[in-house]
Amino acid sequence: MLTTEFLEIASAICPDRPAIIFEGRRTSFAELSERVQRLAVALRGCGVGPGDTVALIQVNTPHCIEAYFASALLGAIYVPLNFRARPSEFEYMINNADAKVVLAGERYTAVVDGLRPRLTSVEHFVALDGPAGGWSHYDAMIDACESESIFPDFPEEATTMLMFTAGTTGFPKGVMLHHGSFTSYVLNNVSPVDPEAEERNLLTVPLYHIAGTQAVMAAMYGGRTLVMQRQFDPKGWMTLVQQEQVNRVMMVPTMLKQVLDHPDFTRYDLSSLKVITYGAAPMPIEVITRALTEFPACQFINAFGQTETAATITALSPEDHNIPAGLPAEERAKRLKRLSSVGKALGDVEMKVVDEDGSHLPPGVAGEIVARGSRVMAGYWKDEEKTKNTKKGGWIYTGDLGYIDEEGYFFLVGRASDMIIRAGENIAPEEVESVLNMHPAVDESAVFGLPDDTWGEMVAAAVVLKPGTTASEADLVVWCRERLASFKKPERLMFIDELPLNPLGKVLRRELRERFGQPVSAS
Repeated sequence: MLTTEFLEIASAICPDRPAIIFEGRRTSFAELSERVQRLAVALRGCGVGPGDTVALIQVNTPHCIEAYFASALLGAIYVPLNFRARPSEFEYMINNADAKVVLAGERYTAVVDGLRPRLTSVEHFVALDGPAGGWSHYDAMIDACESESIFPDFPEEATTMLMFTAGTTGFPKGVMLHHGSFTSYVLNNVSPVDPEAEERNLLTVPLYHIAGTQAVMAAMYGGRTLVMQRQFDPKGWMTLVQQEQVNRVMMVPTMLKQVLDHPDFTRYDLSSLKVITYGAAPMPIEVITRALTEFPACQFINAFGQTETAATITALSPEDHNIPAGLPAEERAKRLKRLSSVGKALGDVEMKVVDEDGSHLPPGVAGEIVARGSRVMAGYWKDEEKTKNTKKGGWIYTGDLGYIDEEGYFFLVGRASDMIIRAGENIAPEEVESVLNMHPAVDESAVFGLPDDTWGEMVAAAVVLKPGTTASEADLVVWCRERLASFKKPERLMFIDELPLNPLGKVLRRELRERFGQPVSAS
């Protein structure tokens, strides 16, 4: 099955149902399908065909959904880019993806214009929000084309999306996801569209993130109405839940905490919520236990996965979040501990824990979590070596360390790599270190994650200055802010005389975390 069939089926069964509600505008499934077909015709007129790549830089808007499905109809590969990236990162990703077309929101057209001389593959630039000099206008392109039924004829193994995720070398890795990556998950875990049952899903997770993409695929297949928020803010989120009577949401732990902590939290009617899914970063136990109290009528689901697995591979079910009063002490302790797990493997994936040699480990023994199934990535774009190191014998080596208990619940205990996850965003320490080390006063540095009550993890850095030089913490933070996406800059910086190294000269980040690590609350 192809992802394009999700929209085709929903528009046939419930054509008049709102598919998208965005800033007061309602677009039905039939209208969305027609716009997608027109956009596909327009992109075809730009020379886009099977295997070509279409990149998009935009916050959450209907453009993101239309551009994906239009590209998919043509057999093209959609490339959603992190709108928080720096210009140099945009340049790398656009060129690495060989993008033929770049679509950009008004916040980003000037940035792309500055990169044009170095964008070697781009033939067409399309402005999403209005006319711009040197750009084609998105709506004008759609209006100029007639709706045309396009029937894709390619296998579900064809790559349909290229999603960039942070790499341990500091360069983003392009993850190739095929139609089956998404259809396998959806067909096995989402209820199909029901002409009688309506559900509204608030989408605030960025659509360059696999969690946001998964939410869109599930909504299209399930005939759910997507209520879209450009970028998350807690007051706007609560307003939309109340105003649109939202039933389902997906949040990273940071978002949930900000809602719970908002001074106006009790002033909003959030009683329409029935399902809260969370994931993309570790959930502090105090946040989830408070949420269970504040939303007693909600079902909670902890979803764990990664881009390479097309999102969720394990889930902690609503039943697992149920800890009724009066339980025996032993059973209560067991259920509370289970809240710190990421749940059981979903039915369309196979999972196990292995040692360094790839041998299966028994329950209770920590190792690397691996997964396989029809939806795992095809590989990394233009990088056979990384693909071989991550995908072995059909198994995806997730880089996450953990163990499985006797009842099949997976518990995370760390990461094989030192990737920092801040509010669901992956940050490669080496990328931040390379920027710090360019400062004239810095001799060497080591970047690592520390626990943070608000963001899950914060970016910390230990820095050794060159003899005879000086630099303040503020100096180095500004230096990084000017050269990195804002969320990647160090939030805590310590000056030390030397970095801890092992006999082979590798920085012992674990020692730094132990030396400087304690939970830090945002001021």
